[in-house]
Amino acid sequence: MIDWSSCAAVERDPARVSGAWVFRGTRVPVAALFENLEDSASVDDFVDWFPGVSAEQVRAVLEHAAKSALATA
Repeated sequence: MIDWSSCAAVERDPARVSGAWVFRGTRVPVAALFENLEDSASVDDFVDWFPGVSAEQVRAVLEHAAKSALATA
């Protein structure tokens, strides 16, 4: 499992979105990014579909996930 607490692009508030990790400043769950990518969406598509989420935030989340995966390998 990824520890999102050290990723500056996301935040978590138990009172919002059931406490899910979301892109900072939005109500868009981080899980939505991975679900959309699994369904063949591009990063540009995701940013277009979810106003408020920036391409920089998406890159930071993907980089954090990749580093986390390498650390557990």
